[in-house]
Amino acid sequence: MTPRILCFVALAGVLTLGVLPRADAVEYAAVNATASTISFTYQQLGSRVYGTFGKFEGRLDFDTENPTAAHAALTIDLNSIDIDSSDAKSELQKPAWFNTDTYPQATFESTAIQDLGNHRYTFTGNLSVRGQTRQVNVPVVLKSENAIGIFDGELTLKRDDFKMGEGEWADNLVSNEINIRFRMVAPQR
Repeated sequence: MTPRILCFVALAGVLTLGVLPRADAVEYAAVNATASTISFTYQQLGSRVYGTFGKFEGRLDFDTENPTAAHAALTIDLNSIDIDSSDAKSELQKPAWFNTDTYPQATFESTAIQDLGNHRYTFTGNLSVRGQTRQVNVPVVLKSENAIGIFDGELTLKRDDFKMGEGEWADNLVSNEINIRFRMVAPQR
């Protein structure tokens, strides 16, 4: 055989056995909290209220070639809440709501990730707020821009599942549904 044919046979064998990595496989890790955001909205007396959390830490181990083996975790400093009203900010830190003296953080830890195709995933995991833990499914879309992965997601939680807004707030002044949106930014590894 000629050297050219030997090279072709060797290359065909490598490709057949899958030894070469896929050109489109990308790994993401080390969430950049400065470039990332977490926001929430809810209804109060018929008006939409918007807020954010300024301090959080995300951990990510995500390989687009094997997303079901990925892992994600998020820890939010609940005292970093930012909302238009200083009264609302102080009220949300009280025992009836987040109770930040006792529970200063909310956490999410993934337990499974489902690949839905077309850069869409469902992150299933445990969300813990105020000492209450619930399993949640979070739809996430991955966008890639200049060697950066942008994980956009949104979920709606029910505040009574986490015993938030008890007592005088248990009525319908504040909606039971809280919409949470996030954008986690992670560089390629």
